[in-house]
Amino acid sequence: MAGFKDQWQPGPVLLLGAPGVGKGTQAQLLMDRCGIPQISTGDLIRENIRLRTLIGTRFKEMVAAGIFVPDDIVNQMVASRLMAPDCERGFVLDGFPRTVGQADWLDAALTGRNREADLHSDAQGIGGGTAQPLVAVSINVRYDELLRRITGRRTGSVSKRIYNIYTNPPVAPGVCDVDGEPLVQRPDDSEEVFEERMRVFAEQTGLVIDHYRALGRFEEVDGEQSIDVVAEHILAVLRRMRGN
Repeated sequence: MAGFKDQWQPGPVLLLGAPGVGKGTQAQLLMDRCGIPQISTGDLIRENIRLRTLIGTRFKEMVAAGIFVPDDIVNQMVASRLMAPDCERGFVLDGFPRTVGQADWLDAALTGRNREADLHSDAQGIGGGTAQPLVAVSINVRYDELLRRITGRRTGSVSKRIYNIYTNPPVAPGVCDVDGEPLVQRPDDSEEVFEERMRVFAEQTGLVIDHYRALGRFEEVDGEQSIDVVAEHILAVLRRMRGN
């Protein structure tokens, strides 16, 4: 797939998947294939904070005070990004929408019906030519496999090279092949943290999945195949949902 540009326009896409399914990898492949951007709420938050925008300042203050950030602030931040010209062919959303309220807002905004959030949108909706409705694709991987992927991950303390003690182990246990330095496990790769992340994912994403499934705009793909096979299946699903 490398180096091949598909002129087909996928429109707005939401890739769903639990921690470790390869969502980021598949988003990058879709970006490269179709020439569309990945929109990450985490990246947007960091950029707004770095630039000291009004939204970034409010977000930082709320998080520091332990206050829940309301949907309208997140929505405004996303709306501003989706107005950019590079979103006209489509985009891949990462980390948004997380709630049914955000999904409802986005559905309305993409068709130009949202008139409450001061979006400065025209009749086409945010994203210019992307007035198509959002479609959601879930990458599915078994729990046990995800557990191996996450908890087996180790990183070279100096080289930063990534290993997995189950699927891609170092030659000598516990040390980096490159420099012989100890391998370390990130605190958030522990089984306890993984279980909590899976619980939160199920609670938040379950309702979003139900939302798009009810609208007939949701499909699933098997994430336990090779990266390229999963990518082709995602493209096939998107074409089918778009009627291409």
